[in-house]
Amino acid sequence: MKRRSLVHLLSASLAATLLAAAPAHAADEAPDALIKRLSTDVLDAIKADKSLQTGDVSKIMVLVDSKIMPSVNFRRMTASATGPGWRKATPEQQKRLQEEFKTLLVRTYAGALSQVSDQSVVLKPMRGSAEDREVVVRTEVRGRGEPIQLDYRLEKTPGEGAGWKIYDLNVLGVWLVDTYRSQFAQEINAKGVDGLIGTLTERNKANAKKG
Repeated sequence: MKRRSLVHLLSASLAATLLAAAPAHAADEAPDALIKRLSTDVLDAIKADKSLQTGDVSKIMVLVDSKIMPSVNFRRMTASATGPGWRKATPEQQKRLQEEFKTLLVRTYAGALSQVSDQSVVLKPMRGSAEDREVVVRTEVRGRGEPIQLDYRLEKTPGEGAGWKIYDLNVLGVWLVDTYRSQFAQEINAKGVDGLIGTLTERNKANAKKG
């Protein structure tokens, strides 16, 4: 399997893992147990749903809003990807950035869902203690070909909706937030926060036309 196909498969696993999130008992669930449950649920969901396999964006967006957001600190993910520009952005600009970034990720990963077939997810031993507030859960996606690295950064959040939440992912040794941070920094340096929002909006429109 070529590297590009591996990245697509990993992306599909990432998106689907989040899509199948069911955070009802996440408050007292260990982070590695959470990832294992989500990964298993996700692969089963993809294999059973042909519309997900074909990358039905409208259906994926509905699932994102209902399933992903409770299990992901998407505000932190977007802020980290935006970098110093996030602190300079107005509340409205921050809202727009989150909306456009979410759309970009969903459309980027939607087409990869058809890559999922007979894969399974195996957790690696996790290092840490019960007092840790942030952890990394490392996994391998196994199927045909070589195992594929897929790791998660999670934080333990207090208060309402307490529990472990994903805020970054590592695909084949590259953290998602780091990848976008360099791209976003160039846009902000050249055009400001509004310029970045405009670029993301145009990219999403172009992706929508491509189907």
